[in-house]
Amino acid sequence: MKLSVVSTLYMSSPHVREFVERAAQQAKQLAGDSFEIILVNDGSPDDSLDVAVGLLDRIPELKIIDLARNFGHHQAMLAGLNKASGDRVFLLDSDLEEQPEWLEGFAAKMNDEACDVVFGVQARRKGGWFERLSGALYFSLFNFFTGLKQQSNFVTARLMSRRYVDALLQYTEREINIGGLWHVTGFRQLGQPVNKLSSSQTSYSFTKKFGHLLNGVTSFSNKPLYFIFYVGLATFATSLMFIALLAIRYFTVA
Repeated sequence: MKLSVVSTLYMSSPHVREFVERAAQQAKQLAGDSFEIILVNDGSPDDSLDVAVGLLDRIPELKIIDLARNFGHHQAMLAGLNKASGDRVFLLDSDLEEQPEWLEGFAAKMNDEACDVVFGVQARRKGGWFERLSGALYFSLFNFFTGLKQQSNFVTARLMSRRYVDALLQYTEREINIGGLWHVTGFRQLGQPVNKLSSSQTSYSFTKKFGHLLNGVTSFSNKPLYFIFYVGLATFATSLMFIALLAIRYFTVA
């Protein structure tokens, strides 16, 4: 198998059919008949799964994984990668904000630069001022607390070599921050400027971003442990001084 295209489904019903058709067309141009398209239904409450199933007869390369419930975007992506068998794996979102046509440019860059990953990077983050501000704050705080140098404004879309995907799947943590895992897996990774469309509101609310930030910092850094230790040490030292002060006042006043 030359190529696997992997994506997830969550409230994706309006886009599934067009996404699969465009992804199949791009994959066929790159890999001939040696490709597969894997869709992971992440407990979507709409009819995304039914629409995808309706495409199976027409697109035999399509494979569907139906998760028992909603596990979250990151876990769903890993579930798809676990089933991918291609020498190269193209991962992207199915909402068509990330375009299947990027595959051609990503593949050309991977060939020219002899790298293991080509990932999309937005020159200017999509969305309103709050989404851009919260996104910039997320990447700044993540890099500061973890000591990593994660590329800001990266998107899900990425073309990966087989050896990179195999290494990525060695991580088996229950709670994951997939952006951090993409980075720490290593190998030669290069960004490719992309223009991500804005067809819908982001599903990553401020609360979700904050949760991912906490999860990422605690997963990839020991700074929180040091912080807790020094706060505890300072509290203990302050308590000792306060006890000493009380003892001095007791004996001097008496």
